[in-house]
Amino acid sequence: MDRRRVLRHLAAPALAFALVTTLPAARPAVAPADSPAEFKPVTVAYQTGHGAKNNVVKGQFLSYNDFHGAIDPPGGSGAVVNASGTSTPAGGVEYLATYLKKLRAEAKSQGRQTLTVGAGDLIGASPLVSAAFHDEPTIELMNEVGLQVTSVGNHEFDEGVDELKRMQRGGCHPVDGCQDGDPFRGAKFTYLAANTINNKTGLPILPPIDIKLVGGVPVGFIGMTLEGTASIVNPAGIKNVHFADEVKTANTWSNVLKLFGVKAQVLLIHEGGVQGSATPTPGVSDCYNFSGPIIDIVKGLNPEIGLVVSGHTHRFYTCSLPNAKGTSVVTSAGTNGQVISDIDYSIDKRSGRFSEITARNVIVENGVSDGAGGWLKDASGVYLKNPATVDKNAKKIADKYRTAVAPIANRVVGRVTGDITRVNTAAGESQLGDVIADAQLARTVGDGAQLALMNPGGIRADIDAEATPGGEAVGEITYGEAFTIQPFNNLVVTQTLTGAQLKDVLEQQFTGYQGQTTTKILQVSNGFTYTWSASAPLGSKISNLALNGTPIDPATSYRVTTNDFLANGGDGFTLLTGGTDRTTAPGFDVDALTAYLGSNSPVAPGPADRITTIA
Repeated sequence: MDRRRVLRHLAAPALAFALVTTLPAARPAVAPADSPAEFKPVTVAYQTGHGAKNNVVKGQFLSYNDFHGAIDPPGGSGAVVNASGTSTPAGGVEYLATYLKKLRAEAKSQGRQTLTVGAGDLIGASPLVSAAFHDEPTIELMNEVGLQVTSVGNHEFDEGVDELKRMQRGGCHPVDGCQDGDPFRGAKFTYLAANTINNKTGLPILPPIDIKLVGGVPVGFIGMTLEGTASIVNPAGIKNVHFADEVKTANTWSNVLKLFGVKAQVLLIHEGGVQGSATPTPGVSDCYNFSGPIIDIVKGLNPEIGLVVSGHTHRFYTCSLPNAKGTSVVTSAGTNGQVISDIDYSIDKRSGRFSEITARNVIVENGVSDGAGGWLKDASGVYLKNPATVDKNAKKIADKYRTAVAPIANRVVGRVTGDITRVNTAAGESQLGDVIADAQLARTVGDGAQLALMNPGGIRADIDAEATPGGEAVGEITYGEAFTIQPFNNLVVTQTLTGAQLKDVLEQQFTGYQGQTTTKILQVSNGFTYTWSASAPLGSKISNLALNGTPIDPATSYRVTTNDFLANGGDGFTLLTGGTDRTTAPGFDVDALTAYLGSNSPVAPGPADRITTIA
């Protein structure tokens, strides 16, 4: 069998799965990260030993990550990309499609073959226009814009492993069917899940690798989500899988690719980093004071992995970071399809390795220029959209779903007195966190609920009281807006905890206690108060717990409401699984919010004074 046929077989899941046993779960210790000042924006040339131009094949990767079903341009403050001290209106799938086509055409004129790739979270935490149809619209649109291969991200598991497989393979939803009247044919692109391991078989649930030929030279892709995915998705949907170490997984499959002669390798990984703050704001292609988990991941990678397309942090950057024996280019394109990473590369035909990689990030502009470096707005202060940058085919698909969901999305569910934000106090409490916790408590008083707790990561947007041109008036909130705030369709559950258990749950908010990996301050409902101390030892940070002014009794039982994500141990709150007598309220968490907005209109911002902190 010639090498090309071998490569085709290797890319097939059956043979690929047969090449590996269960991957180890522990990451080896790594050296401290180099000084961030050494990480520069990026062109990297590699010494391959063969410099003749006729021995080089040229190509282009276009990549994006964390699209989150953002078919429409993100609203509010998310409507712009802030970089280098300027704000640019950006995003929207019909504009993303146009920019991808434009960049491909530029590459073709230079003799470069384009591959379009992603780094996870294409779906999940999506606006209603996609989520109402279980994100089938986003998959259909990703097919339309030409995506070819992507890693899974944590949000690909929001509805569980089986639903992710349906996204890949197609078929109607097992409960809701094919809601739009058309068959769902699944993704034409390939989802890679190298470190999502079936507990019974010890093998990845989806292909771990993919191989594409560029000018006859193989390029290998390894795709995975972050190892910590299990702690940030609903445990109910992933109970039969585990998530293996990123470095060991990547290097295992890198070695498999190398065994078959594939030495130009790309890691698509849903984990990333952040640029540090500066004045002006760092640019989309900068790598200023860079930090984050991706640094140590890259540090352990095989040198054949010359490019790392990353995500998860919703930040943009292009960096060159040290790998095990050399340098890797590392990119991220922010979020919501507002930025595209444009990566040009050359491969030495003789060695099969990258000889050069150059990366830049391109903003997906959707506005009308004012000719003076700014952007035109209408009378209501909304950025005008430029019809010249609309892709008609993508818009046709998007409009189909916009029309279908409009009666639901545009229904006014309540009113607010003003903007209600997710901005945290020093104690970790927010106005909107208060409101959502109050809504969930109100939803479950019939189940005996006395207090409610809400995870801050489940609050995905602020409440914006501004009017929408041709839509709701000032202060009116639509169902679509409420769904954008709480898009996960979590159930609202109530269970019994003792006062001692409740305190222990709150102690688990802090990194290092009972397995918690990051500090997460839960939002609390009206009447429940407590204090936490930053300097107190783990397990003893919480004090002064009270319900309606009465101290919490460690031996007394209390009825506590959360969403089922938390109740099942999500976000590291494993102690919440110790509750008893669980009951479930009708509908979803967004229904609790809309009911509260309707019955208490106009709703004011929460006081954000229920949690206090001391040194």
